[in-house]
Amino acid sequence: MILFFKKLLKAKKLKAKSYKLTRGLARRRGGMTYVELIVVLSIFAILSTVVLFNYKGFEEKVEIRNLANNIALKMVDAQKSAISGELPLNPPSPWKPSYGVYFDLNESSNTGNKVFYYFIDLSDPQNKKFDTPFTPCPGNECLDKVEIKNGNKIESIKVFYKDKGITPTSITKDLHITFTRPSLGADIKSNFYTFALPIDRVEIIISSSSGIGSIIKVYPSGRIQVN
Repeated sequence: MILFFKKLLKAKKLKAKSYKLTRGLARRRGGMTYVELIVVLSIFAILSTVVLFNYKGFEEKVEIRNLANNIALKMVDAQKSAISGELPLNPPSPWKPSYGVYFDLNESSNTGNKVFYYFIDLSDPQNKKFDTPFTPCPGNECLDKVEIKNGNKIESIKVFYKDKGITPTSITKDLHITFTRPSLGADIKSNFYTFALPIDRVEIIISSSSGIGSIIKVYPSGRIQVN
């Protein structure tokens, strides 16, 4: 009999202990307090802000890189069209294939830093310049008018010289970069500027609305470089 009561008492103690453990686990699994919830939401909000901010910066970098590549590729297209001897429908005679890219940062529509042109030199005699910038495009010498969007722009254009003692020329008006068969080299001209010779390179600086930038370098040898 005594042994029976001892076993019964031990069973009750084990049951009580199991009940306490179960209640403790239930309390732990019951959910978060308001303070814990606020902390978690705050951390989530901070992480979301950081991710979105970094994504915007990444997106701008991609856009600027694409814009720089588009400008450089237009120049490469001009170079290839000239060298391959691509002919228009009614070229003047005699005529050497001559194609180029034109910038005008002082365009009358005040959008000069947000547009550039791909052109063919059809002047007679040829002057290696874009003579019809304000006519409908495509048409006449204009082959393509490329508009720069999403707040991006051509920040500045500078012409550098072999003589480091000469101050680079800052272009605030027009610049013509032309390629003419049979040379791979680039002819760099303007209607408003007289350049000191020899020219070392042209730097076209583009930027986003937040200041992310890239540089396209064009050398008289015909080399085109994107930084």
